[in-house]
Order: sequence, then C-alpha cells, then structure tokens
Amino acid sequence: MARSSKLAAVAASPADNETDVAAVESRLDLGELNTHIGYFARRFQVWIFQDLIRELATAEVRISHYSVLAIIEANPGLAQSQVAEAVGIEPARLVRVLDELERRGWIQRMRSTTDRRSHALYLTQDGEKAFAQVNDLARRHETHVIERLGATKYESLMRMLKEIDRES
Repeated sequence: MARSSKLAAVAASPADNETDVAAVESRLDLGELNTHIGYFARRFQVWIFQDLIRELATAEVRISHYSVLAIIEANPGLAQSQVAEAVGIEPARLVRVLDELERRGWIQRMRSTTDRRSHALYLTQDGEKAFAQVNDLARRHETHVIERLGATKYESLMRMLKEIDRES
C-alpha cells in the first residue's frame, strides 16, 4: 500500500516529473503492472487532477464546480438530470454542487416551462464573470498538461480519448 501512494505522489509532483518517474521506475520492478494501461492511465490522471485542483484552489472552486459551470455555460437552460449525465456525477451529488453554486450567486434554477418537476439551469451575471475567471485557471492547467506531453502527444491523446468516449 505504501508503495502505490509513493508512486502516486511522485507521479503527481509537477516539478521535473519525468525525472522523478524515471527514478522510481529504475528502483522498482512494476511486474505485471507494466502490461496494464489502467495503471499508467491512473498515474497520469492523478497528476492531472492534482494540478487542476491546485489551479482551481486559488478561486476556491472544485473540479466538480468547474465542470458543472462549463456545461451550464455551454448549454443554458439544461435540466439538472442532463447536467448530471454530462458531468458523470450522481444526481444527489449534483444537488449539493448546485446548492453551493447557487449560494455563491453563480447559477439560477428556474422551473422548466415544459416539465414542472424539472429545473432549468442558467449562469447568473456573477456566474458568467466567475466562470470566465475559473476557466482561465483551467486553461492554465491545460497549458501544464501540454508542456508535460508536448503539443503533438496532447492532441493525439485528446483525439483518442474523445473517440473512446464517443464509442462508450
């Protein structure tokens, strides 16, 4: 157990990460893990999330908040159930995220004109301003990912992941 957390910590380190990973790999034989894409995908995902969390923390925003804001900004009037599906979170968890965003004055829930049981979601003016600032932080994070991978690998990986997502 301690080894995997050490590996994750090394993988998450933004400073000179390639050198750190090479150092860990030279000390450890990963055995069968060398044949599992999930192992390496998870290590990279940990690094990605930790970097994005660090960026968004300056605005006191979580990844789930940013994701929900991005979906609402791109699709004003979307139902809560559609946002939950698009972001990939449980409806009960989405309600807590929406409560927080509403408390901050960033979103507004309005009764749907077509289904009184449903709420349509919109960014408020403050929400639009907040989203613009938070989106700048997320873009800075994406720049870190591009710097780590290089533009060609980044574009290839993005293309492959979108393709896999469409086929799922």
